[in-house]
Amino acid sequence: MGDGDVTFATLDYEHGERFQSLRRELGVNSFGINLILLAPRERARIHTHEHQEEVYLVLAGELTLVVERIEHVLGERRVARVPPGVRRQLVNAGPERLVLLALGGAGEHVGRDGSAWETWDEQGPGRPPPEIPLPDDLPPA
Repeated sequence: MGDGDVTFATLDYEHGERFQSLRRELGVNSFGINLILLAPRERARIHTHEHQEEVYLVLAGELTLVVERIEHVLGERRVARVPPGVRRQLVNAGPERLVLLALGGAGEHVGRDGSAWETWDEQGPGRPPPEIPLPDDLPPA
């Protein structure tokens, strides 16, 4: 069995556009995922979603997330979730380029539907991941 429809993309911090649609590049169907780049002083539209909640993950720079006119400043490695029906705006009020991932989805989370195996040689159905011990770490280089 091969790797099926596994797809890959590279986050392009320098592509010159505000959005990189990773959903399209990767062929994702169950949620949205975009790389958003805002130069200093750039703003995105004030918007909302009827059904979709969004999560914003700041990779570089500083995001001013305006939620219903209230500003929230998030630095690198901070994450925020905005529920459906709430107006929001993404703003780069800082002096550096803002790089963030926006993930959006609607509907109920499926939950832990995974299966796990202890070795690549194991055959048959896997077991729930908590039943499989974590593998040993790689030996020192």
